[in-house]
Amino acid sequence: MQEYSEKIESAEALKVLEEVRIEVFGKKGVLAEQFAKMKSVPNEEKKEFAKNLNIQKAKLTALFDKKKTELIKHESILMMKEGAIDVTLFNGINEAGSLHPINETMNKMIDYFVSMNFSIEEGPLIEDDFHNFEALNLPDFHPARDMQDTFFFNDKKLLRTHTSPVQIRTMMSQKPPIRMICPGTVFRRDFDITHTPMFHQIEGLVVEEEGKVSFSHLKYILEDFLKFMFGDVEVRFRPSFFPFTEPSTEVDISCIFCKGEGCRVCSHTGWLEVLGAGMVDINVFKAVGYENVSGYAFGMGIERIAMLIHQIPDLRSMFDGDVRLLEQFR
Repeated sequence: MQEYSEKIESAEALKVLEEVRIEVFGKKGVLAEQFAKMKSVPNEEKKEFAKNLNIQKAKLTALFDKKKTELIKHESILMMKEGAIDVTLFNGINEAGSLHPINETMNKMIDYFVSMNFSIEEGPLIEDDFHNFEALNLPDFHPARDMQDTFFFNDKKLLRTHTSPVQIRTMMSQKPPIRMICPGTVFRRDFDITHTPMFHQIEGLVVEEEGKVSFSHLKYILEDFLKFMFGDVEVRFRPSFFPFTEPSTEVDISCIFCKGEGCRVCSHTGWLEVLGAGMVDINVFKAVGYENVSGYAFGMGIERIAMLIHQIPDLRSMFDGDVRLLEQFR
């Protein structure tokens, strides 16, 4: 067995050692052949023969295990040396990353409202009918519910269709004055060039004692916000309808592409719709138990704002993960 001990000792790589293992310990190896000879050994000599053979096997096994441990350690060191990185070297090919245009736009919007003393509130993505519809003056069978294209669950739960439920939850857990925004993810069953099943909204709510908040306050904050986001643009307010505000308005800015002269993007009107707003309906205050208060609310799609700022024509491209698009926003 001395020959095989020397083979184990002289192995310089795990691959070579594995070949020796098969030769010595394999099913057709040397030890297997020696144990097979037990049949032809006289009975009085079998005990001594088996004892010596097991001693040799134990020595070879211990020698093999020791050598294998040494080679694993040695090869690990070699691999680490080969893959070592010199952190002191400069690498000129590294390129800076960037925020996704949606996150960048959301952060800018949040920065504005935080600077105007708005708090940031959050709520669950899975909502119930009361917070998502009923408390917002959208009772059962209200036709405006059909505008939401809702994802419903079997247990009467749903994926929130707007961030307005956060306003309801905030009013039910706090007392006026309230000055808040609620940015977040919302879901609707819609998918085309300007709609996706999942998108982002930011909504705002201000509630004070009755008479302390008026439409003029809403008008000022939105005009200032839109100029902060888009620069020197004109802002106009058009009458509209939302179940949770009265009066309600849709807000437009002068087209940032044609400067109001009319182009394909603004359908040659010179205006771009960007958000909806209004004074909070009295029924919403009743649903949360508020009395003798007044307030205003507004909401907008973050993707809509990001598309205008970055001139992205197809909303769906923001969710494709195409590096060719995203690397433009470094």
